[in-house]
Amino acid sequence: MKRIGIVNQKGGVGKTTTAVNLAAYLSQAGQRVLLMDLDPQANATSGLGQETVNGGVYALLTGGASLEQVVQKVNPKLHLIGAESSLVGASADLLDNPIRLREVLEPLTGEYDLIVLDAPPSLGPLTLNVLAASHGLLIPVQAEYYALEGIAGLMETIEQVRARLNPALRILGIVITMYDSRTLLSQQVEANIRSHFGEQVFWTVVPRNVRLAEAPSYGQAISSYAPTSSGAHAYRRLAEEVMRRVQEA
Repeated sequence: MKRIGIVNQKGGVGKTTTAVNLAAYLSQAGQRVLLMDLDPQANATSGLGQETVNGGVYALLTGGASLEQVVQKVNPKLHLIGAESSLVGASADLLDNPIRLREVLEPLTGEYDLIVLDAPPSLGPLTLNVLAASHGLLIPVQAEYYALEGIAGLMETIEQVRARLNPALRILGIVITMYDSRTLLSQQVEANIRSHFGEQVFWTVVPRNVRLAEAPSYGQAISSYAPTSSGAHAYRRLAEEVMRRVQEA
């Protein structure tokens, strides 16, 4: 369980927030972590206060740069391969090569304890490459009415990837995000998700938290920006759960 894909084809579910803050807390726990931003919006890159070097993910996937040229250090334990808008062009290049990402990541075996892959909010070629390259998937799901419908489509895609590209792919867990304990809707959505997916759902629930929304504008993970906030406590607990599941895998 070296490579963890953070995936959901729906936008606005806290996917990149989860990728950035999970990577930050895993690195704080002593893990050697590589975060790879595979979203052309490059929010994971800017959310850590970084600018992509040497073309980042796009150059790596298209053969324009080596791993050594695109990896940048956020801190001694957390490294990043950033994205930029040119990554949109990679989708066409990857249409006929769904295992390209897996190929470029193979040389990193042993270099990192965990590699976190932040997929774009779609089921296009970039996300397909993330599914083919991942050992486990972490699926953020917003506590809203259509949450289960979104997961259903993703599960079908995951099964197709297992059958054709990555038979070892498994779901590491589902995390409920943007949870408001004051509303009946959030409580009902949580109950429905736990009823459908049981132990696959993490016990940690990520709340709606203004500090989580503010942190990216300062180029910081929540662990640095507001370490005592409810959002920080939630992602710290999620990182602990992730580590336990990774060790049990």
